[in-house]
Amino acid sequence: MTDLLLAVLHHLGMFALFGVLAVELTVVRPGMTTGQVALAARIDRLYGLFAMAMIAIGFARAVFAAKGWDYYAHNGFFWAKIATFAGVGALSARPTIQFIRWRRASHRPDDTEVARVRHLLHAQAALFALIPIFAAAMARGYGSFN
Repeated sequence: MTDLLLAVLHHLGMFALFGVLAVELTVVRPGMTTGQVALAARIDRLYGLFAMAMIAIGFARAVFAAKGWDYYAHNGFFWAKIATFAGVGALSARPTIQFIRWRRASHRPDDTEVARVRHLLHAQAALFALIPIFAAAMARGYGSFN
């Protein structure tokens, strides 16, 4: 039952995480108002919380679920998935910093800055798309070092 529960939480969490990223992309647009900046900052905080939850659930799944840590630790697609998730996280740092700066400035952000942030959000979404590909390959036994 633990395996099923962790798998369900992991899958639903990843869908939710991607959904939050999609919402962030719809909110962050040229011509943003200070209210939209505040909304983007709240959405970004939720994105960060979901990401932290996914790390905890994912590693709990790798350690405590049916396949066990040895299966994952010796799989290249697992490490590719982890590296991609870390890459998405690294790309999310700059938008987070911008949202904080924009909120503190209490004025409408420059459209050029908004475009840069949108570019980073699109890059996150593109990388994010690799995660289920790596997960599907890994789940089917591809990428094993053994």
